Formats: sequence, structure tokens, C-alpha cells
Amino acid sequence: MPLSEILHMAIASLGANKLRSFLTMLGITIGVFSVIGVMTAVQALRGSIETGLSFLGSNTFQFAKYPTGFTDDHDNRRRYRLRRDITLAQAMRYQRMMAGIAKNVCLKTFYNEGQAQATYAGRQTTPDVTLGGSNEYFLNANQYNIDVGRNFQADDIELVRPVIIIGQDVVQKLFPAESPLGKMIKIRERTYVVIGTYEKKDTSFGQSQDNIAMIPITRYIADYGSQDRSINLATEAFSQEAYYATLDKAVTVMRIVRGLQPEEVNDFEIYSNESLIAAFAKVADAVTKGSFVISGIALLAAGVGIMNIMLVSVTERTREIGVRKAIGARQHSILTQFLTEAVTISLAGGLLGILLGVIGGNAVAMFLKASVVFPWHWALVGVVVCSGIGVGFGFYPAWKAASLDPIEALRYE
Repeated sequence: MPLSEILHMAIASLGANKLRSFLTMLGITIGVFSVIGVMTAVQALRGSIETGLSFLGSNTFQFAKYPTGFTDDHDNRRRYRLRRDITLAQAMRYQRMMAGIAKNVCLKTFYNEGQAQATYAGRQTTPDVTLGGSNEYFLNANQYNIDVGRNFQADDIELVRPVIIIGQDVVQKLFPAESPLGKMIKIRERTYVVIGTYEKKDTSFGQSQDNIAMIPITRYIADYGSQDRSINLATEAFSQEAYYATLDKAVTVMRIVRGLQPEEVNDFEIYSNESLIAAFAKVADAVTKGSFVISGIALLAAGVGIMNIMLVSVTERTREIGVRKAIGARQHSILTQFLTEAVTISLAGGLLGILLGVIGGNAVAMFLKASVVFPWHWALVGVVVCSGIGVGFGFYPAWKAASLDPIEALRYE
């Protein structure tokens, strides 16, 4: 019997029991959907993360009080909180000592004590402006560019000037039809003169990077105090070749600045773009493993369902099998037909699961402002796995059908 005819008969048999076939297929769909959906979202987010976490700039590492990522360990969280803050005096001493060793050192800190809202001439922004203090190297270390106006200068930092650079979201809210340069805006009941605006940037992790306002770090400390405020230091090496040598020297300088004895451990964290990406990768891997466990259980249950429906089908079609054998159907034709039915159910469920998984995963990615992707590798793996499930769980019912004695099968009521 031609394979095309066997396939046609298999599909016709499944079509005769549409609801039963669909319910069996649904188990495969759920299992494949869970893993493809997660892998699609993770793959889309990885690209976004690798771009979004490049905010430190090239050849750059950072010192901070707290580590990247999150820890569920209560003792670790308490240990980090009890660390001494990195003060502005320590940060500026570090910057002086790194002169000639590193290309530049960016000092920065951000307001994290409630809402920050900018106002001007009766207009106001949303109450979620990212307010921070930094120096003239903020652009290099954070991948920003000046659109109009100027960047901070050394004099702005030294003379504690009340000047500010704002992002495009703030510009659009406060200055929709006029130049912001030279205008005085108010944030947190304090007034600053706009000296520049940042070029528009893309979102990162679904958050706008344009809803930002930066003032000189010395003015920031003067206005908002140094209590419970830690400075982050982003250091850029002269080249990739000098990166690790610069990092080694920077750690030594930082320990001196912090007053640590040789036997004392570092009371600050060191991280770079690579460590941030690695931190996300660890979370992504854990999510992926979890999805594999869930999908594995679902696929196992679906495989048992396929075996069950095929055994029921063999029982219901015993006389049909007997008639076909009596008129010359070979054993391998019967085996092929029932295997084809099992694989068809499995593949149909798998393809539906892949489609729904790609749509669902990309919906999550788009919500988080990540690029849309199609995980071809995982889709191919899904097709292969579904085919394997169809063959593996459908083989015994197919073999049982092919092994029926034609005389006994014809007698079956």
C-alpha cells in the first residue's frame, strides 16, 4: 500500500473521532507550549538584556556597596545593608588616585527616597523621574550623548553649581514648544538651571531611559544629604588589553580609600557588563530548567494519553484490521498506519504548541520592549521530540494491531 494512502487512511481515522483526537493532542500542545513559550521569551530577552546591560560602556567596571541581582539569603541581605556607604570624599579620593591609571572615573548616585517630579511654568512631569548626581564622565560610562547644550564640566562639580541635564521625556513634558536651555526647573522643591539635554535612548527592561535628570554630584549631596547615600564608581580602562591590569590596581586603590587592612575582605562589590549579563543568565537558566520539568511532565502524560487512545482505537477497529488482513494487507502496512496516526496526533499538537509558544513568548518580550524572535533551534527540537513521542508511545498499540490474528479479528464483536 502506498505511503500516501496509509497517511490518508490515518488522517481519516483521526477525523472520525475529532473530539477524542483533539483532547489527546492538547496534552502535547500544553507541554510544547510551556517550553517553547519560555525559550522564545528568554531568547528575546537575552538580546535585550545584553544591549540594556551595556550601560557601563566598553572596558568599564564598577564598584558599589551592593551586589547586582537579588539574594534570598537573609543573612547576606543584612550583611550588605551593614556595609559602610561609599562616601563622596572616598569616591573623589579614588578618582584622584586613579588619574593616569584609568581613562576616567564616573561618580554617580540616584535618588531612591520617593517620587521625583520636575515642574516648569505650570507644567509638570510624571512623578517618576530618575533623579541623580554625577560628574562629567556620566556620558561615557552610561552610553548617553548630549542632544543640545553642554555636558557637566569640572567647574560645575568643584563649584557645586545648581545646573541640570534632562532626558527627552522631561523635555517633552516641560518644554513642548520652546528650548529648555537656560530655563529654571524645580525638582524636590529645589531649583536648577537647564544646561543641556540628553539624546533619546531606547527603553531597557521595559523602562524608559529618557525620563532622567542629572545634576552635579556635589550639588546632589549638598541638596539631599550624605546620610544613607552610597556612591557608585564606574572606571573605564584605556583599552581592552589594559582592562584587567587596571582592575587589579583599582581594587588596591579602593581598599586603600576604604581603609581596609590586608587581612580584611573587600567591603564593596565589583561588577561589569559581563557579570551583569551572567547574573541574568543564571536566572534565565533556572527558569529554563523549570520549564523543562513542567513540559516533561506534560509530555509524559500526553504520551500516555496517545498510547491509551491508540489502544482504544485498535480495540474498536479489530474487525476492520481482520478484514484488511484477510484481503491481503501486510503486517508492516497495519503497523505503519497506526504509527502514522500516533505521530500525526503528536506532531499536530506539537506544531500548535510551537505556534502558541512563539506568540506567547514574543508577547511577553514585546511587553518588556524586547525584539521579536523565532527560536528555530527549539522549534526543530520540538518537532523531533513530538515525533519521538508519537513513535515511542504509539509503537506498542501499532504492533498489537499488526500482530492480530486475522481469523480471531474477524470473529471479534
